[in-house]
Amino acid sequence: MEVSIIQIGNSKGIRIAKKILEKYEINDSVELILKEDCLILKPIKKAREGWEDSFRKMAEKGDDKLLIEDVFEDENLGEWN
Repeated sequence: MEVSIIQIGNSKGIRIAKKILEKYEINDSVELILKEDCLILKPIKKAREGWEDSFRKMAEKGDDKLLIEDVFEDENLGEWN
């Protein structure tokens, strides 16, 4: 896809079509990656984004059981009381 470079104040930039922004879920900012002879724009995801939905799906499938016990047999919790 070819896009034109446009003047933005003292800088220059590109316009990104609304459909592209929506498809790649780009909102306020992107990460700019400089790699060899190309520029990569990568959407910035919030930490833990989508975790709530994933946890809900796990619970629905019954796949949210502990893999290890909360308290080990040799653990001494008396010092914390």
